[in-house]
Amino acid sequence: MKLLRTIRLDPSDGFVFAKAAEPGEWAVAGGFMFWDADPAALEGKERVAFRSGILGIDSFGWSTLAVVSEATEAERAAAVDALAARLLEVLGAPDLEAARAAAEEEIAYAAELAAHPVNTLVAVERRAEEDGITERFRTLHARTPGEGPSTRYGNVFGFVASDAGGGADEPAERVDLVGLAGATRGRGKGSR
Repeated sequence: MKLLRTIRLDPSDGFVFAKAAEPGEWAVAGGFMFWDADPAALEGKERVAFRSGILGIDSFGWSTLAVVSEATEAERAAAVDALAARLLEVLGAPDLEAARAAAEEEIAYAAELAAHPVNTLVAVERRAEEDGITERFRTLHARTPGEGPSTRYGNVFGFVASDAGGGADEPAERVDLVGLAGATRGRGKGSR
């Protein structure tokens, strides 16, 4: 079976979120954290968490990305137990039974999101719409050899973004992290 784990490709999560998840935590989408929130009233780091945060179970901190990872049944059960405990402690679930039912549901949803090859990166985009909160997930997977521009570093930092929902009417997005990094080189200190 596969689940999601938090991952950090750079230190930015520590700056953009009020509480960043530790790398390697089991993760869930986390949209339930905003159930009672008014998204229009969120500001700063809370707004960033609403828009793009994936929730780490142990820390209840946020991660920009999660990675699809193999999980044993024992690890899945431990993730459910940990999430149920956090729902009880942090969010005030009425009792352990209710917390456990909610945790089972969230872990099952995370398993659905992890229905991609191991090491696929997953990102979320949340929006407040008239009928509630909408979550859209994107996947980033390693670029196949020969795809896109080659560099002296090879394809190590090349990723291809795809919509997890798989809409054929949307153009494929390509993210070239090496190219992006090269575009920022040459900027002087203090430049933006």
